[in-house]
Amino acid sequence: MINKIEHIGIAVTDLKKSEDLFEKLLGKKPYKKEEVASEGVVTSFFKIGNQKIELLKGNNSGSPIQKFIEKRKEGVHHIALHVDSIQKEVERLENLGFEFISTTPKKGADNKMIVFLNPKTTNGVLVELCEDI
Repeated sequence: MINKIEHIGIAVTDLKKSEDLFEKLLGKKPYKKEEVASEGVVTSFFKIGNQKIELLKGNNSGSPIQKFIEKRKEGVHHIALHVDSIQKEVERLENLGFEFISTTPKKGADNKMIVFLNPKTTNGVLVELCEDI
């Protein structure tokens, strides 16, 4: 079951500059900064009420974030949805015709297991499913 919007991911080229911008905008500092080597990113999280904004900077030329920025520039990269069970949601959504980039959950940032739906089945929006570890 999808419970809530977990976070909105924003691809950035300069993490420090973007953190400064969001600190000014939101009036608070990020609560967490983390490298996710498997995804080739460094993340920085801001909490707003029960939701979060995740800034993502690629840390190598082959990272998905670097490729995204090269194609589309900085901006909204994905929307993450919190689920109780990734496996159950993958099965449910596959049965409804959605496709996944990979159906095998992997460790993501902020103590989550994650999978991504293929944007060609979600009106061009990259959707991430997140389950607490």
